[in-house]
Amino acid sequence: VQLQASGGGLVQAGDSLGLSCAASGGTFSNYYMGWFRQAPGKERVVVARISQSGTSLYYHDSVKGRFTISRDNAKNTVYLQMNSLKPEDTAVYYCAAASLSTILPSRYRYWGQGTQVTVSS
Repeated sequence: VQLQASGGGLVQAGDSLGLSCAASGGTFSNYYMGWFRQAPGKERVVVARISQSGTSLYYHDSVKGRFTISRDNAKNTVYLQMNSLKPEDTAVYYCAAASLSTILPSRYRYWGQGTQVTVSS
């Protein structure tokens, strides 16, 4: 499975930004999908995770109420809508695919290339 993330950019605090991750080369609907982020000097952490059907969602406490993960299996795409962005949301954001329900980066088999999100104060 190949994953291609897009949509990052430079925004101001309080703004919104949407990320997309298009999958190819596999059966997208078979996979749990996650969004992760990694800030400079910090470890990669899960932001949100969605089940194959989209009925089970997980959010990191730091983004609850601000970020929304969704997927369109017909388009082989997972999305991350980010609202009320804060400077601490600045990081490289990655999408990833896993065969089981997990928030551990090590359990995700396929990764996108990452897209930079920078939030200025």
